[in-house]
Amino acid sequence: MELVAFVGSDKENWGQVSALVKRMECERIVIVKNKEAGDFPVTEKCEIVIINSSKPLVELKKEMMDKLKEKVSGDFEVALSIASGNGKEHMALISALLSIPVGIKLVIYTKEGIEYIN
Repeated sequence: MELVAFVGSDKENWGQVSALVKRMECERIVIVKNKEAGDFPVTEKCEIVIINSSKPLVELKKEMMDKLKEKVSGDFEVALSIASGNGKEHMALISALLSIPVGIKLVIYTKEGIEYIN
């Protein structure tokens, strides 16, 4: 399973995503990043997709879908982290992934390790 994670401007939440990037065993990690977000630490497995969060929701969803389609199409489902970002960005990302179509399993990092919460 591949990891898709959103990274917004809220640096205080980056630790959650960073822990997943460092510890999750997967072939590829796609970081969807708000263009206003700073330098998020990545690994060699990471592919960065930069989006413009200032767009209206429907346009943002289309931008994400267009950029993610080649990266995740063909996958049955992906692990998804939305620990960073805001509601509009999360709605656009979830809608884009479901429209590709690809299933999603929400993932978090806890004291016990990686957990799927759905």
